[in-house]
Amino acid sequence: MATFVRKLSILSYVFRSAGQICERQTRQTSFLSRSYATERDRVPKIYTKTGDKGYSSTFTGERRPKEDHIFEALGNTDELSSAIGLAREFCLEKGHTFTYQLDKIQCVLQDVGSNIATPQSSARESHRTRTKFTGTPITDLEGWIDTFTEELPPLTNFILPSGGKSSAALHIARTVCRRAERSVAPIVRSGEADPDIARFLNRLSDYLFTVARYAALKENNKEIIYKRPE
Repeated sequence: MATFVRKLSILSYVFRSAGQICERQTRQTSFLSRSYATERDRVPKIYTKTGDKGYSSTFTGERRPKEDHIFEALGNTDELSSAIGLAREFCLEKGHTFTYQLDKIQCVLQDVGSNIATPQSSARESHRTRTKFTGTPITDLEGWIDTFTEELPPLTNFILPSGGKSSAALHIARTVCRRAERSVAPIVRSGEADPDIARFLNRLSDYLFTVARYAALKENNKEIIYKRPE
């Protein structure tokens, strides 16, 4: 987890409107270049050993227990991105045209993690500036949801996670998103993270539900309707 937080602190992601691609900008490249210039045989290690005693660091430099609510929320957000990544692979196999949206969402989740990893109670202004989260991605999600909904049949019954591999995988991502949202809620209420973080996750779960139904529709797969067991 310490490695995850540290990577968040050196990566900035640009979320742009539909039709553009998500760009990554990293300061690590120049840092490694300087290191190799003087120690060309040195290879960066993935492990740091700094978390061996059950503590990890936030972006602000605080050392907290790994079970702290900050790291719980970070872990759930990381898991959510992984679940979306898996769903994306299934969607790519089926040739869905909305996969670029999943790419952008994964980039935004890195920004979500950066904000979570920066507790406002210990953040300096420079920390807040680098990890501030805005509501622009929420607007994008709402636009995508509206577009998909126009093509979907009205929802008149409860449906079960179904509709083929793409749809089912997106439903799994949706449930992970709900858990991430629950773990972020107390952090936002305490003022330790931007309120738009919670709003984004709430809207993201709606998006994942909608796009799961859309994937089933485009693949001509039947969604399973809930029926009370007899």
